[in-house]
Amino acid sequence: MDRWKKCLLGDIITFQRGYDLPKIKMNGGIYPVVASNGIIGYHDKFTTEEPSITVGRSGNVGKPLLIKGKSWSHNTTLYIREYKNVDPLFIYYFLKTLDLKNYAGGSAVPTLNRNHIHCLPVKIPTDILEQKHIASILSVYDDLIENNQKQIKLFEEMAQLFYKEWFVDLRFPNYENTTFIDGLPKGWKRERADNFFEITIGKTPPRVKKEFFVNGMKGVPWLSISDMGKSDVFIFSTSESLTEEAVKECNVKIVPAGTVFVSFKLTVGRVAIATTDMCTNEAIAHFHVNDDVIRVYTYFYLKNFQYDTLGNTSSISKAVNSKIIKSMPFIIPEKEILNLFYQRVSPLLKMINFKQAQIIRLSEVRDRLLPKLINGEINVSEFKFERNFI
Repeated sequence: MDRWKKCLLGDIITFQRGYDLPKIKMNGGIYPVVASNGIIGYHDKFTTEEPSITVGRSGNVGKPLLIKGKSWSHNTTLYIREYKNVDPLFIYYFLKTLDLKNYAGGSAVPTLNRNHIHCLPVKIPTDILEQKHIASILSVYDDLIENNQKQIKLFEEMAQLFYKEWFVDLRFPNYENTTFIDGLPKGWKRERADNFFEITIGKTPPRVKKEFFVNGMKGVPWLSISDMGKSDVFIFSTSESLTEEAVKECNVKIVPAGTVFVSFKLTVGRVAIATTDMCTNEAIAHFHVNDDVIRVYTYFYLKNFQYDTLGNTSSISKAVNSKIIKSMPFIIPEKEILNLFYQRVSPLLKMINFKQAQIIRLSEVRDRLLPKLINGEINVSEFKFERNFI
């Protein structure tokens, strides 16, 4: 029997359109409500059995999502209602290779029609055991990525607890014997941020000059708020880069590794640290920091700052501008406390940095393997994991 069979996608799975559920009707149950961009809430009823595999029908069109338990599939998704002698986890990885967004119809609002994709010709392993083997290999990498993500979250929560205890609740070492002057411990300073830092703002070259913008793996990394939202503490890469010509012609500021970024337009208050020289768009401010001790404190100060106190309107996204960011109040504790905080927190940030880098490497290996395993280029019986990760 041939190891691979040709068929139509609808011969092996059946898609069903998800169901509308306004946020006001989500009652906080145990089942995630899955839209095309991910989980948007929780409900006490489910529409999709375990495992819940969806693809974006509108919005983030064609993106496969896997929920290991039951879920409510939102009407912005198509969910798999039936599997026909195929392994569900294999199907999830298989769908990632199809680039389904290319099959969306509608010019104004691209939408994926299940009847159209049911007719797609595909080729899959005939033996369901081979399907399971392929899925098990790829899931090892995803499980490692998920484990690293959980550890990153734990490390940052631990660091946040230190910061809040010491600098929000003011229960820092020897606080009982500290003298306070005008609400601040003696030796601490409160001034405008730009009295402590060189603060610059990013820039976007004219979008009409498409040749200025290149893939994030090339050119000078160019950070967006969206990139910050996809990252953790550290920024390793960006989705887009600028050519050196664009940087020079448009006078775009390149800032060094170690710069602390904060977004101040649209989505206000995202904070991250550069791991390499890069530039940003005009919605991101750069706090230039040369001292490791100050850098760690600055990250957490900006992360915990109440940005809604800076605006004079009800819409913080419209109220904050670069002048306000530069003049925002900034508190610098005395040196001994800063050094102690750095000693406590820097090991946690180093672990976060390491874990983020490991996630990137794991994702790259998985993404290289995915099409080769799915199309049979790699024989699963001969596959060996890279020891660096397992």
